[in-house]
Amino acid sequence: MNDTLPFDRELLRRYDRPGPRYTSYPTAPQFLPSFGAEQLREHIRLSNTGARALSIYAHMPFCLSPCFYCGCNRIITRDAARGERYLERLLSEAALAGPLFDRGGEVVQMHLGGGTPNFFSPAQIGRLLDALARLFHLSALPERDFSIELDPRTVSPGDIAALAGLGFNRASLGVQDFDPQVQRAVNRIQTVDETLSVIEACRGSGMRSVNVDLIYGLPLQTPEGFAETLRTVIAARPDRLAVYGYAHLPQIFKPQRQLDDTFLPHPETRIALLKLAIEQLSAAGYRYIGMDHFALPQDDLARSQEAGGLHRNFMGYTTHADCDLLGLGVSAISHIGASFSQNARDLPGWEAAVDAGVLPVWRGLALDEDDLVRADVIQRLMCGARVDVAAVESRHGIAFARYFAQALAKLRPLEADGLVTVTPAAVEATPRGRLLLRLIAMCFDGYLEPTSQPAEAPRYSKVV
Repeated sequence: MNDTLPFDRELLRRYDRPGPRYTSYPTAPQFLPSFGAEQLREHIRLSNTGARALSIYAHMPFCLSPCFYCGCNRIITRDAARGERYLERLLSEAALAGPLFDRGGEVVQMHLGGGTPNFFSPAQIGRLLDALARLFHLSALPERDFSIELDPRTVSPGDIAALAGLGFNRASLGVQDFDPQVQRAVNRIQTVDETLSVIEACRGSGMRSVNVDLIYGLPLQTPEGFAETLRTVIAARPDRLAVYGYAHLPQIFKPQRQLDDTFLPHPETRIALLKLAIEQLSAAGYRYIGMDHFALPQDDLARSQEAGGLHRNFMGYTTHADCDLLGLGVSAISHIGASFSQNARDLPGWEAAVDAGVLPVWRGLALDEDDLVRADVIQRLMCGARVDVAAVESRHGIAFARYFAQALAKLRPLEADGLVTVTPAAVEATPRGRLLLRLIAMCFDGYLEPTSQPAEAPRYSKVV
């Protein structure tokens, strides 16, 4: 798993096509409006019988200014009162959901994402945690993961110390690129000094892990400029990095319409940027976890992958595999038992449901047996790049070769190109195929069949 990644420009160019990121299977475009609050309640009841551990994600959507590359569900405002009203409703939603869960299940993971969670003061975030502690059994174990996304432009060392005092032990910082011309193009001016000071403040406060997000493929990016960003970030030695390929989908994400398409890097340059990231991070000792993520060998993600316990969900890669996930806030997604559900994506719709005392479910899906089998296989690929055939057969009572005959046929061209090996014992991505895990996983996706596509197919970012 930890060999240096071979880099084949021609192969990446040829296979660079749209595909899901597989933070879930089935993916969100397959969720149905017929799945509502009552269905979610039933799946919580069924899951309670096992007293499963729980992850909680709270979506904090507010930002002070727009970043033009952003594809997140966020609200631009400088009105602190809007944040306070949102927090009150978030507490109300938690009060609706909390009594439905068995308190025997510990909350071992919590993540505050956005938007910009530090739009809210540490005192407000403390109120949220206090409320959650009354409603759920929050783990006190040192290995719990309580993480928060921070904007280095708007958080102070005092805020970070306060957040650590509340129990947050992981932080994720958006950087994207330090090149001034790129920052101006995407409307995110952020200095090196303020970013490095936040990393040091996180460490000084006792947080055990810091993640930095970078993006390649942004307007006006050059290999020279991105190489300097990588050198600066690597020198700060964050525990983890996420190096995302920019997904330019202005027909879906309105902020991206502010960008000049002519400034986007040529596909050849985009691939060169990815190559730079892989080479520099590998040389610095980072391990490729999968799907744009890198971690130091001693980080929990790398250790969990080595032990076969890595998991992937809507919060990204996680070491907590056997958990239900409860999403709170506008657009948040839950994964409870054999179901997915998503809250209303528009703020008025979410507010109206919460004010009416109803779980604000907009759509969802109850997974059938086929979904569960395919989700298992795709999860193994995305987290470990390998599917143990006998283990899948044992867990699901299937004959793998017969059940996945169509998928195995789709894999043959990828096998011929050296991206994957297929034997009676395993399906495994080769080192050169690990950058195209999404493509390998797509072969097992039952919803990508032409017969199951809706009239207007969902639009995905490209896999490279």
